Amino acid sequence: MDAIQINPKILGGTPVFKGTRVPVETLFDYLEEGASIDTFLKDYPTVKKEQAVAVLEVAGKVVSSKDFKSKYEATS
Repeated sequence: MDAIQINPKILGGTPVFKGTRVPVETLFDYLEEGASIDTFLKDYPTVKKEQAVAVLEVAGKVVSSKDFKSKYEATS
């Protein structure tokens, strides 16, 4: 995936948007607070819109997968 980079030399291996030092988690924090993707992109101009959209698409696939559902139900 071209949107996410995991490198132990960058923020201790925290997943970041590729080519930046912006943690992927920051996007989800913004959305959780009610901010728009455009606000996030304005505040973090090194992140491309395509990267943010790709991360959200991956998150959607993970959450909708059968494997996730069975693990989530087991912890609920």
